Amino acid sequence: MTSCPSRRFLAQLLTGSGVGGAVGKGRAAGVGRKLIDVPGYTFRLFVTSCAAEPAEIWRDYNRRADMENRIAELKHDLGAHGFCLKKFFATEAAFRSVLLLFNLLAEFQRAAGLPGYREPATIRAQVLTCGAILGRAGRRVVVHLSQSWGGLQTRIPSLESILACEFPISPKLHPVLQI
Repeated sequence: MTSCPSRRFLAQLLTGSGVGGAVGKGRAAGVGRKLIDVPGYTFRLFVTSCAAEPAEIWRDYNRRADMENRIAELKHDLGAHGFCLKKFFATEAAFRSVLLLFNLLAEFQRAAGLPGYREPATIRAQVLTCGAILGRAGRRVVVHLSQSWGGLQTRIPSLESILACEFPISPKLHPVLQI
């Protein structure tokens, strides 16, 4: 450890040395132990080499707090695990296509006006999956949607919201799209 007193104190807190109290069998010292107990407050301890202000460090780490959940959704809901192709670039392309799908689903949620965040599996089950059968209405081929799904009438507000949505486009692409 360094000779910096604050780092030495943090190291003592993390390892449990210099702090009274029993440690359970088979557990590392200091792991899962309550060091400070103040009712109504939750304390977090960050050990970092960043020179930024403490509030900025907290904001940076807090933005990434839910990252493990997004990775688990990529793995379990969108199948981003268990594939490894012979060539690296093929594996990268497959993974990037899963990330593209994840981003498209996030944009779909925003455009459809769905309240709050929904996992990809939830969107698939509640919004996108529908029993249907191909049939005819006169001479036209039509798709008959299942009523147990809620039917088309319950989906019309979401579809109108999607059709009315303005999708942001990079300013670099505006001249190309006006041709």
